Amino acid sequence: MTLPITPSLRLDGRRAVVTGAGRGIGLAAAAALTQAGAEVTLVARTAGEIETVAAEIAAQGGTAHAVTLDVSDLDAVAAFFDARAPFHVLVNNAGTNRPKPMWDVTGEDYDAVLDLNVKSAFFVAQACVRRMMAAGTKGSLIHMGSQMGHVGGPGRSLYCASKWALEGMNKAMALDLASHGIRSNTIAPTFIETPLTKPYFEDAAFKASVLTKIKLGRIGQVEDLMGAVLFLASDASALMTGTSLVVDGGWTAD
Repeated sequence: MTLPITPSLRLDGRRAVVTGAGRGIGLAAAAALTQAGAEVTLVARTAGEIETVAAEIAAQGGTAHAVTLDVSDLDAVAAFFDARAPFHVLVNNAGTNRPKPMWDVTGEDYDAVLDLNVKSAFFVAQACVRRMMAAGTKGSLIHMGSQMGHVGGPGRSLYCASKWALEGMNKAMALDLASHGIRSNTIAPTFIETPLTKPYFEDAAFKASVLTKIKLGRIGQVEDLMGAVLFLASDASALMTGTSLVVDGGWTAD
């Protein structure tokens, strides 16, 4: 009898790119990929943070490159991908949020959130896959969504709009790309403690309201997403495309 062999979670010989890689979830995604053997390009608008991350990855024996890129500059995005060998993995992570009641939302708020969370995410993915398709490279797109792409939330009208859009975009991309051997999936986290979100949890009432919805009883940490990133990047998820890994501690199960 021959037992089946578990597909590898290793990424040796593969090249990955992570947007918004200087802190929080993006930093954790980059760490997960390099720890599995991938060569990772870290992308962000400012050089300081990603250069620090790249140096730390190198100090731990990994391979990482820091590249300054504003993903809202679509010409620069296209030039970035055109100038490089195709990537096998994209973590489409750059995003923003402006939480406020819907009646207080301005046109500038709308453009800031939707342009980065949807428009930039779309064209980063497009530029990445055009390069992959031209070279015949198979791989995995991982879009960083949110539980708010599956449910609603008070004060989150713009964020929900963007993350629900990302889920639809992901499904359609998966259908377009399947014949090219390129998979597309999202990760949909609950509230994760990062430098961006940590100040919100200093409000005891807000933290308590969040914890009533996270059934496992704690705020998420970036480490909670690293396994999901690695799984979707690797051969272990070879038959998964057009879907969402919801890492929400039970929030959307209620």
